[in-house]
Amino acid sequence: MSTNINLDHSKHSSTFNITNRVALITGASSGIGKGIAKLLAREGAIVIIADIDEAQGKEVASKIAAKEGIADFIKLDVADEASWINTYESIADRYQSLNILVNNAGIAFGGSVTEVSLEDWRRLMAVNLDGVFLGTKYAIPLMQKSGGGSIVNVSSASGIVGSPTAAAYCASKGGVRLFTKAVALECAYAKNNIRVNSVHPGPVATPMFERGPTWGDFVKQMGGIEEAWKKIAESTPLNRLAEPEEIANAVLFLASDLSSYITGSEIIIDGGFTAQ
Repeated sequence: MSTNINLDHSKHSSTFNITNRVALITGASSGIGKGIAKLLAREGAIVIIADIDEAQGKEVASKIAAKEGIADFIKLDVADEASWINTYESIADRYQSLNILVNNAGIAFGGSVTEVSLEDWRRLMAVNLDGVFLGTKYAIPLMQKSGGGSIVNVSSASGIVGSPTAAAYCASKGGVRLFTKAVALECAYAKNNIRVNSVHPGPVATPMFERGPTWGDFVKQMGGIEEAWKKIAESTPLNRLAEPEEIANAVLFLASDLSSYITGSEIIIDGGFTAQ
């Protein structure tokens, strides 16, 4: 982790009361995670960008530190238990606390269930589901020492309803949804002042779509990139894609004291997609 950080947050005044709270966001070098990191920093949190992409993660942290607030970077492979242990040891050593965890890192790919390999299935589960489990498992003891905290797991609208040719992704995100509820109950009964909730984005304008192995074929089928994005937008009643900041707003609410009586809940941010 970098060391040249100014921890003076006196210039910030946040209605969400997260000033100087330590927030770890996984998969924060781009897309939704980046949007969450920027917003939490703007609201006064000490933001830790955690990502496997070191170059881009450091760049995001640097830009946030220059504009939005306090940010740091740590390299993290969410599918690797040792990487998580090292991450939390670094946070405990540097900040002595953890108040907010956003399990956002994820991957996606399409394909018929009869064509998806077991190797690909396990790789997706390792990132999307194991990563959430490991992040939560090792966050709870540190949050307890910090007096409590908020864990926000980024699931998906595909964790609520099924999507053809996305069985693995749906299974992983559905797992995140129910894992969230189970851990929320565990924390509530333990009276450790840790709340656990999930958010479920619909289509968002992020690079994840374009990194998928079927994106090129989809673009070709639709007749171009603009047409492809338009087709995705038309799947929602609001007839548009979400911006990462719109997902970040819900995460900020769940991370803050404004949601102090909310745990084991889910916020669906999908432009009405799952209401159909």
